[in-house]
Amino acid sequence: MRLVVSKFGGSSVASSEKIKHIVEIMRLDAGRRCIVLSAPGKGPGAGVKVTDLLIEAVNRALNRQGYAEPLAAVRERFSAIYGPLGLGAGALGEVLDDLDARLNSSANHPGKFRDLVVAAGEDINSRLFAAYLNTVGVKAKYVNPKEAGLTVTPIFGDAQPLPEAAANLAALKGVCADAVAVFPGFFGYTADGETATFSRGGSDLTGAILAEAVDADEYENWTDVDGIFSAHPLMVDSPKLISALTYKEMRELSYIGFNVLHEEAVRPVMRKKIPIRLRNANNIENKGTLIVSERLPGERDIVGIASGGGYCSFTLQKFLMNREKGFGRRLLSIFEEMNLSYEHCPSGVDNISVILDQGQLKPETVNSVIRAFDEKLAPDELKTEFGIAMVSVVGEGLTHKIGVLATAAGALSKAGVNIKMVNQGSSEISMIFGIDAADEKKAVNALYNEFF
Repeated sequence: MRLVVSKFGGSSVASSEKIKHIVEIMRLDAGRRCIVLSAPGKGPGAGVKVTDLLIEAVNRALNRQGYAEPLAAVRERFSAIYGPLGLGAGALGEVLDDLDARLNSSANHPGKFRDLVVAAGEDINSRLFAAYLNTVGVKAKYVNPKEAGLTVTPIFGDAQPLPEAAANLAALKGVCADAVAVFPGFFGYTADGETATFSRGGSDLTGAILAEAVDADEYENWTDVDGIFSAHPLMVDSPKLISALTYKEMRELSYIGFNVLHEEAVRPVMRKKIPIRLRNANNIENKGTLIVSERLPGERDIVGIASGGGYCSFTLQKFLMNREKGFGRRLLSIFEEMNLSYEHCPSGVDNISVILDQGQLKPETVNSVIRAFDEKLAPDELKTEFGIAMVSVVGEGLTHKIGVLATAAGALSKAGVNIKMVNQGSSEISMIFGIDAADEKKAVNALYNEFF
């Protein structure tokens, strides 16, 4: 039996009409037997996502303020979606009362309390959707992640699936043979039975975990865009849709600027080489973008140009640095001790740069980093620079295509873009340029026009 795991994002479940449309999509492919749902996003007459309303309720509760307003808004939102679909006030009330219980639970551990409440958006939506499916003749079963065995680490707000989760969830295959399994996205349960959410957008990860567990033929991720484009539409006019790319290419693109899919969602399906298909629920004629382990060599060598701003660099100059044992270790340990992660570390004979996301920095952090450099490394010269953008050329074809660096550098030069840094990883499927943030759009267009 063909088995497809289909995840529907917040925009795809935002109204009664959207819910009915999901049923139409399901009926187009009998293999869509495992459905993963997000909480309702913005929709007609609803300018706030359900998850954001729940976060507001949590913050008010933790600050000992009244949360009746956001709570009422959540209840009204679900009633507005499922009431017109025939679910009576009694059925709705029974499910929605669970939210009151969550908000009335202990808030002694803010992280646990937050996750317990925020996870209600996906959980309530899945319970109501399963009930609705049964009313329209589709046999369905809501699956509780705790009972199914989706075990996660106790890192509230940024949990990770535990290795045993896939084995536990394999039993879902039997559920899918008998009925459509409706599974809430975004959260799992710790070994102590506590609700813990993934990072924002984590329903993508839930879908990927389930696809791995049930050996799905395909993992569909339904959003409100046609798929992945070769450049960001805000940077380039009418960029080409990428019909197919590899897991590695997707990972490189999502690293800088491409946020169509949660960055951690690729790993579970990679292990079993399960294809991911990104599709637009509002344009079902379009087949979207397929992400696979390998793609045909005759397809485009370079699949996309990604970019992102908000980076900074620390560049140290020291004569005979290359002969100083442990210099690199001591340098990077400074960032580790200050709980800072770095992105790139290009170097020369007597110089080395560390590039990081400057969003991590507080006003006092830069001074602390510089003082630590002076005390532990004694550089001859130190230069800091802020407002750097990273632009990446991505494609498996970079491993065998000659002259890409020269072509890219030439295109940037013609556009008047100064290159501050070039880095090509050992994977050789991406080439990253550091430039002034003010030149980001100009650089992306220059590279796109050159390669596409």
